[in-house]
Amino acid sequence: MARPKSFQPEPERRTVERIQTGVRMERRILGVLKALADLHGMSLGDLLEGIVLHAFEGKAPFAGASLQKIAALKEVFGLDLAAADSHLLLERRGASRQKRDAR
Repeated sequence: MARPKSFQPEPERRTVERIQTGVRMERRILGVLKALADLHGMSLGDLLEGIVLHAFEGKAPFAGASLQKIAALKEVFGLDLAAADSHLLLERRGASRQKRDAR
């Protein structure tokens, strides 16, 4: 039986070394990312790797239905930040100290 012309073999898996990191991120952005990863059935780390690899190639990591899900999640988490805000963010004074003192 001949395979359809649209058939493409699955790409070869790549073995990588992953490390644990303590990246600090805006709370609402993290909420949206974690929820999005969950909707796609993947870990937060896998989602972030995919976003970064797309960005490194100048490609958009999301389209269509995913962008609609992101818009809905941004509303749920109250995320009103946009790309234009990315280099204008200031951390609230004492935020890390408050968290440390609460422990």
